[in-house]
Amino acid sequence: MPSSTAVALPTPLSQHSRLAQRLQRRYAAELPLLAPGVPTRAAMQAACDALLARGEALGAALRILRQLVLQRLLVLDCDLGAPLADITTPMTELAEMALERACLHACAELDVRHGAPRDETGAAVPLWIVGMGKLGARELNVSSDIDLVYVYPCDGDTPGGADGRGRLSHHEYFARVARALHALIGETTEHGFVFRMDLALRPNGNSGAPVCSLSALEDYLLVHGREWERLAWMKSRVVAPRAAVASAAVQGLREVVLPFVFRRYLDYGVFDALRALHRQIREHALRRASGRPERANDVKLSRGGIREIEFIVQLLQVVRGGQFPELRCRPTLEALARLVRAGLMPPETGDALAAAYTFLRRVEHRIQYLDDQQTHVLPTRDDDLAWIAATLGLPCCDFLCTLDTHRELVAQEFDRLLGGPEKKTCSGGACAGPRAALPPVPDLEALAEQLPAALAARVRDWQRNARIQALAERPRTRLVRVVQRTAQWLAEGRVGEPAAVRLLDWLEPLLRRDSYLALLLERPAVHEHLLHILGAARWPARYMMQHPGVIDELAGGAILNERFSPEDFERELGLRLAALQSTGEDDDETLLDLLRRAHHAEVFRTLARDVEGRISVEQVADDLSLLADSVLRVTSQWCWQRLKSRHRDAPRFAIIGYGKLGGKELGYGSDLDIVFVFDDAHDDALEVYTAFVRKLINWLAVKTAEGDLFEIDTELRPNGNSGLLVTSFRAYADYQERRGSNTAWTWEHQAMTRARFVLGAEDLRARFDAVRQAVITAPRDCAALAAEITAMRQRLRDAHPVAPGWFEVKHSAGGMLDVEFAVQYLVLAHAGQHPGLCENKGNIALLQRAEDAGLLPAGVGRAAADAYRTLRQVQHRARLNEEPTRVPLAQLGMERAAVLALWHAVFGA
Repeated sequence: MPSSTAVALPTPLSQHSRLAQRLQRRYAAELPLLAPGVPTRAAMQAACDALLARGEALGAALRILRQLVLQRLLVLDCDLGAPLADITTPMTELAEMALERACLHACAELDVRHGAPRDETGAAVPLWIVGMGKLGARELNVSSDIDLVYVYPCDGDTPGGADGRGRLSHHEYFARVARALHALIGETTEHGFVFRMDLALRPNGNSGAPVCSLSALEDYLLVHGREWERLAWMKSRVVAPRAAVASAAVQGLREVVLPFVFRRYLDYGVFDALRALHRQIREHALRRASGRPERANDVKLSRGGIREIEFIVQLLQVVRGGQFPELRCRPTLEALARLVRAGLMPPETGDALAAAYTFLRRVEHRIQYLDDQQTHVLPTRDDDLAWIAATLGLPCCDFLCTLDTHRELVAQEFDRLLGGPEKKTCSGGACAGPRAALPPVPDLEALAEQLPAALAARVRDWQRNARIQALAERPRTRLVRVVQRTAQWLAEGRVGEPAAVRLLDWLEPLLRRDSYLALLLERPAVHEHLLHILGAARWPARYMMQHPGVIDELAGGAILNERFSPEDFERELGLRLAALQSTGEDDDETLLDLLRRAHHAEVFRTLARDVEGRISVEQVADDLSLLADSVLRVTSQWCWQRLKSRHRDAPRFAIIGYGKLGGKELGYGSDLDIVFVFDDAHDDALEVYTAFVRKLINWLAVKTAEGDLFEIDTELRPNGNSGLLVTSFRAYADYQERRGSNTAWTWEHQAMTRARFVLGAEDLRARFDAVRQAVITAPRDCAALAAEITAMRQRLRDAHPVAPGWFEVKHSAGGMLDVEFAVQYLVLAHAGQHPGLCENKGNIALLQRAEDAGLLPAGVGRAAADAYRTLRQVQHRARLNEEPTRVPLAQLGMERAAVLALWHAVFGA
């Protein structure tokens, strides 16, 4: 704690800095060369040019420029309270500009003696200067070193100088460029240095070659790349020369780096590696502070410091960035905002970490302003501490309290995320407190002896499973720990035996993806929630076997309290598409998988809410129908944009939904009954829209490694399977309204009662609504209509016979189809006189409206509506558990009687 004696500080405050004093003495004459205000790249270029014009060598000009920039930033920051970005951006641009000029200078000198490197086609081969760490993230501090990796695209030889001599391999040529860059930027002269340069992140670290070819980098990352290197390469970008930054060829580097950093599947296996790395950093910091307690107060490396914030952010990015490309960004503050938007971090936590990061970075700068030392340790002198506090607008004691508050919050969040499953306290009762050290891991036979009979039998089977026997030590350990914890919860009565058995069945085919085991160990709450879902019914268990990655959705506590939001879903997909486009990864295969993963995740969220009883059957249908609408909308947009024959920015096109999609009654795994129409006067419109629809159906229905989206049924289009795949709107309207010789059948008009406009050009919505209104309100012979509908109902009943003594909730007399056919008759027969029946509001609402209109005896409509709701619930539960949708005849007697009463009231039979 500093002395309570007041410390006198100069005005302006920047003059307390020893660095500022030195710069003012040494470079007073040069300070006006840098234009006023926040240093921009253009201003720095101009100042450098002015220094060169007066005879300074490039190395000296860059060093002097660095001193001018430091003096300007010190004043802006300490006297004027400049935002953090106004400090880090100029430092980053100074590094980029210095590297650009030094690289061009070095290459120009080498080209004269050895010739410029070229590939087999004669094109120039550049050096890609890859910025890592804070340089890559555009967040350099005022005394940062710059972490660099030098990469060149291909091997070969230079042509030699003008006399043909002096040929060099590309590797040797660029190694000489690297040495020249160090001399121009990294060496210390009378003007200091431009930046300290660190090449330790190159392949094989300090023992590796200073430069490497792209193919050598790829080989290294594939064979030797370590988990911590993934974090380093996540912030990488080509920073110079500028021509290379903007070139298409640099995509080759992205194609090597991205799959190394971001894995295809959720990647919780990285936790252990980062835990070990952080432990090494913490131990190193403790060794440095041994006997020097003042060094323990390091705002970067100590507990709750800048590094822990960076680890929190990077860990979440690495785990999820493979599947969610919108999380891929380099700057820490931007990444925090994206994690919050993605629901991976509560907004209050994101705000608190952002505030802590900004505060700690500003403190870090002030520490370095004192003497231009690359240090992050708080000074021990009272006047220096008082000065840092004053530049932040705080009294010294308040500054130290604020610093401690930020660091404690960071440390707690870090421990919560990365402290290890044995140290966590989880919400939802999944882990009640700190855990004791775990006992040694038993072998499978010993494990089986600890388990209940049903689990023991599964584990003993594993002893004959070659895939399990071949597991490495770490995944085998994780597997045993997951089984042990499951057995413990089973013994405690927290989960049931069916759930535990299904978990083991679920794990077995997934063992090649160790990250799922890591997820369950890292997130006990996810493990327990998964068991609840697996134990609820058979269909959820099978769905999760097909799409195991969806379990990560359980990591977010809000999953059970939310409902599907089309706006959020489509916005997130738009962000993912933009992220893929920015890195050139937006090929068809990637987008197909992206759509499927997003759809499966949303289905699973709905499923989790469903089996936990948080939403009703009707709400499940609403959410699944909204999800289908969104998937159709996004897929249509993406397909049209990628259609080679498209002739306009937006298609003149619509999708009409029928059946369960039209009635917003979709269930899990429902197919989509849809009709495609267009209204476009272009000469080739039919060919264009036919190609578009074929592409769209393929994108929806084709099976990829991630599964499929929907089965598409287009039999309700005009003329059914013999008709055109896509129809002009005029032909569709004529067919439905029975104009001409080729017209719709009664059963097609029954389907129209549940039809709705799903998506398309907005003017077509009103035109479709007019067609539907005309169809369902057209005058009809009610007796003939009733005869047709009852005959069709009988044909369906005959096609689905039910054994005596059983009641099938959909097809039996008194079942759901009776309700649906009765409602269709009421709409087609009476909507012309009763407009309330025109709206596509679902069978329950329409029955109530029909009763209110006097079309049904009092109580009959509402009783049938209640019965229909119950029958839907019974059907839904049976399908979730993959059981027959039939019950003993007496079991749903009241519901069956209510539906038969409706049928009698409508059809008199």
